[in-house]
Parts: sequence; structure tokens; C-alpha cells
Amino acid sequence: MRNGLFACLFVSAIAACGGSGSAPPDGGDPTPDSMVVDPPARGFQIVSPEVTIKAGGQEITYCYYFRTPNTEPMAIKKWTSVMTPGSHHLIMFTTGTTDRMPPGTVSASNCGLGTSANVPSWVYSAQTPTAELQLPTDDGAGKPLAIEIPPNSAGFVQMHYYNATDADIKAHITINAEALEAGTAYTKTAAFVTYNNSISIPPNTNDHVETESCNAPQGAKFWLMSTHAHRQAVRTEVKDGTSTVFSSTDWEHPGAETWMTAPFHSFTSGKVTYECTYNNPTNLEIKSGDRAAGDEMCMASGYYFPATKPLICIDSFPPF
Repeated sequence: MRNGLFACLFVSAIAACGGSGSAPPDGGDPTPDSMVVDPPARGFQIVSPEVTIKAGGQEITYCYYFRTPNTEPMAIKKWTSVMTPGSHHLIMFTTGTTDRMPPGTVSASNCGLGTSANVPSWVYSAQTPTAELQLPTDDGAGKPLAIEIPPNSAGFVQMHYYNATDADIKAHITINAEALEAGTAYTKTAAFVTYNNSISIPPNTNDHVETESCNAPQGAKFWLMSTHAHRQAVRTEVKDGTSTVFSSTDWEHPGAETWMTAPFHSFTSGKVTYECTYNNPTNLEIKSGDRAAGDEMCMASGYYFPATKPLICIDSFPPF
């Protein structure tokens, strides 16, 4: 079951995928000056090729495959991104030294995570036209947190597009990775993501609750936590035992809870419990899936440290 899930998992991921992108109202330049960003002084920039999203409601996910241009190991302290109109969200993954497809390829085929034996590393995601992720500058012992990116890393960006207009639009994304100065001592941080693969919402049901719990990494501290669900969700929560860590009633833009200074957040219960409440006004059962219109998701997502690698937990299986 887990291997099958990875063919579609995270096509919507941390970012909501309801879709409300639009072209410029005057039909003009789809890449205004505000969408053009300079690369960081130290770090690297990834810019995807332009793709055309057809008029009349085309919804499609592309993957852009790349090699990072850094020629030395870099510890990333800040991520920023810009998505042109028509882009709904992006998720950046790295795959070590293995290219899923030749660098420079843009493809809508097999744009998923593969199998549980070869899961890519979740690095960064965004769901707004401009976004920024600043990592904490002090781990409590004086060292900044950073996400490690080896030189010439293979990777890909999932890009979800939706065009609700009556004209074709052209779209691309830009990601900046701003690095610490060479030689700076830091503490490694990485993503922690959960996914409920067993959702079953009966027809004509209100306030239906789906709950799962995953083991928190031993000794881990979290500095960001959020949730993801689809349009049937009326509430999403992350709990530490009986204590609510994060809660939202906005499925599309849930926001996030952050702890940017010590002591950050430790799951004293040892479990990351994630819970979603749904209303299903249809005559059909709704199950787990990646289509925002007819499927559902329940996820908790965040970053933890000290980390050795990104972790994903399916249902309540041990994270891997």
C-alpha cells in the first residue's frame, strides 16, 4: 500500500491545492518586474523553464528536474520563492546524486515520489506568489539552524498550476537559497511530514474526525508546524497528547505555528498527533487522495532539529 501511495503523494503536499491562480487582468506581461529576483550573494538560484497553462480551467502538475549550481557544500539559512500568475504551489526535493530525469527536463509524467525505497528529501515548499522561510538563527546554544545542500545536488520541483481564466498563460517559478558564510558552525534541521492514507468520510456526514499519531524523533525540537487538507476539512489540528500545538479552520491557507527561539517545541508525549475534521455534503464516500475537488488529505508538516534527514510518517507507521 505504501509504495502505491508514493505515485501521487505530495502532488499537493504542505501547500493547499484548491487552485485559484489567474493571469494578469489586462492580459499583459505574465512576468512583471516584481516577479524577477536577483540570486543571493552566497547561495544559489533555481529558475524553471516557462510552461503554458491552457485556458478554461486546466489543472496540471509539472516537475522540473535540476542539479543545484553550488560547487561546494552549503548550509541554507533562508529560502525565498516567486511564482508567476497561474502557479498555485511548489515543493522542492533533492535526490542526492541520482537524477530522476535529465537536468533541465520539465515533465508532467511520473511527477511523484516514487517508492518508499527511494523517497526524495523534502526541502522547501510555498503556496503564495512570493514566500520566504527564514530559519532560526540560534538553536539555544548559539548556532544557527540550516538545511544542508551538497554541491551539484540532483533534485526536482513539483509545480502545481491552475488556470481559471479564458486565456492561456505562461508560468514559471524562481527559488533562492541563501547560505551561511563558509565555515559557520550550524545545527542541521530537516522536514518532518505525516500523511493519513486511511481517510474514509461517510456520505452526508458532518464533523467527521480522522486522527493518526506518529512517533516524534527522540530528542527533537520543532521550530515550525502546520497542516494540510482539502476543501471538505473544517478544522485541522496538531496535538501533543491532549495539548493543541496548532489549529486552523482555513483548509486552503492554514498558516503555521513557529518557535524561532529556545526552547522551541518538544513533543513531550513522544507522539505527533494530527487530526482533521470534515463535512461531507455529498452522497459519496470520500477517501485519501490528491485531487482537491473529490479526495481528501490530512497531514502535519514541519521542521525539526537536530536532524540527520527529512522524515515522513504514513498513517502511524514509524517515520522513515
